[in-house]
Amino acid sequence: MKTWRICLLLAALLLFAGVPWYGSDVLVQFGINALLLAVLAQGWNIIGGYAGYASFGNSVFYGLGGYGVAIAMVQWHLPFGVGMLFGVLLAVVFAVLLGLPVLRLRGHYFAIATLALSQIMTAIVSNIGLAGQNIGLVLPPLNNDRLFYELSLGLLTLATLTVFWLTRSRFGFGLIAIRENEEAAAVMGVNTTLYKVLAFALSGVFSALAGGIHAYWITFLDPESAFDISLNVKMIIMAVFGGPGTVLGPIVGALSLSAISEFLSSEVTAIAGLFFGVVIVAAVVLMPLGLADVLRRFRRSGWRYFIENIRAHRL
Repeated sequence: MKTWRICLLLAALLLFAGVPWYGSDVLVQFGINALLLAVLAQGWNIIGGYAGYASFGNSVFYGLGGYGVAIAMVQWHLPFGVGMLFGVLLAVVFAVLLGLPVLRLRGHYFAIATLALSQIMTAIVSNIGLAGQNIGLVLPPLNNDRLFYELSLGLLTLATLTVFWLTRSRFGFGLIAIRENEEAAAVMGVNTTLYKVLAFALSGVFSALAGGIHAYWITFLDPESAFDISLNVKMIIMAVFGGPGTVLGPIVGALSLSAISEFLSSEVTAIAGLFFGVVIVAAVVLMPLGLADVLRRFRRSGWRYFIENIRAHRL
């Protein structure tokens, strides 16, 4: 990576890190939400963008991470850090046990199978007394938005560095080979089953950590909110809008769409509910490879870039 790009990224990181000191409380709270969504989009990027498996099950990892923290802190009176580790453990076990059979499916079959996971997990947790059943769990309050903001930013940085590592590692090249042609990847010696399960688990780790931070921040968790499928839809939209299979695309998509959505929710509430639907249709039709591809090719192709995409999809 060029030196000027590294300097620009470090400057942006310092700018974001300073928000709790120069920003308002509202900005900090918005920042926590936006950063956690960016983590979720980046986590989905590992399995969806690099491996090419459009997972609708990452919201399950998010919920398991939240419940790991809630159960550890409320039921077992353990510290937050232990709860985070417990949530990650739950997510990894779930990813391995469910990933082995589910990742044998491909395309829309895989998407449909993972879409059902959130509903199944909601039903299961609703009947577990340790998890508070339908009532949920109330966590001990911690009025420290600055801490949660920095934790969210640190987690996003770690997730982004992990994705950057994928672009330079044999594991990452294996995932890209699976995305482009799984049969050819297997012939070339890539253990496709192992690579896919590892990608699913790694994606789950970041989703679980984000869920744990969010649960402690809002201090309440119930099955419906923990395993909300609409959250999975949001992370996919943000990753696709920014550029799946890129390092910074999901971050750009998450932060920009979060800002626009927040503005619409407060200023133009009548159309706020339609926003993400319009975005995903526009992204799929006009720029299926996301903003990252637009920035690369628009200078050369101009407005013909969008026309070419429409023709490519025969629309």
